[in-house]
Amino acid sequence: PPVDTAAWEFTIHGPGGKGNDSGTETLGSWDWSALNALPQTELHTDLHCVTKWSKLDTDWRGVTIDTLFEDAGIARPGGFVMAFCDGGYTTNLALDVLTDDDVLFAYSHDGKPIERDHGGPLRLVVPNRYAWKSAKWVGGMQFLDEDRPGFWEMYGYHMYGDPWREQRYTND
Repeated sequence: PPVDTAAWEFTIHGPGGKGNDSGTETLGSWDWSALNALPQTELHTDLHCVTKWSKLDTDWRGVTIDTLFEDAGIARPGGFVMAFCDGGYTTNLALDVLTDDDVLFAYSHDGKPIERDHGGPLRLVVPNRYAWKSAKWVGGMQFLDEDRPGFWEMYGYHMYGDPWREQRYTND
């Protein structure tokens, strides 16, 4: 989907409701300029797709979830999150995965802004999970008290998607 960064916003919601429902508390929110003004992190990593290909030696730049937590004054919680993306896509992650040192909310790939076709303006990069967990066009997330399936997980993909354990589908 086309994304206008002048109107774009990334929001973290507390538990309850779903995404931007009025029943959820907004814990943090950043427009494009505010997000880019935060301390940045660079990441050199490999990505793995559930369809058995890998892209090696990729370079990303963005912000960590801990940077967002610190900026919003959020104590690092436990549990799970659901990432929400433009176009209605969602993916679930355990908070201990999202807070790994190699996870970024990235806006740059190989020194250039992430192209729209590849998830720009902001893409979640989760190298230790299959690429469907590296959600494209991410615009926010919500804390969950318990794990819930995201888009692909509702269609039989594994809830965790660890490539080293070959967790592709529900029963893997």
